[in-house]
Amino acid sequence: MKFLNCFCLTVTIIGAINWGLIGFFDFNLVSAVFGEASALSRIIYGLVGLTGLYLITFYGRAVVEED
Repeated sequence: MKFLNCFCLTVTIIGAINWGLIGFFDFNLVSAVFGEASALSRIIYGLVGLTGLYLITFYGRAVVEED
């Protein structure tokens, strides 16, 4: 489980950095590295979305740990 948590945090951080680059500099790092609308880019975007959904469960864990 620790690997999954670290993997998800890493992928989500990469996604957040990419969104920051898009917002501040209009530069999409994923598209620049893997090609625009390529299968690999879509997989990466999908992974970022899935890891974001998984990380929502961290809120539930934080509330349970406080009780």
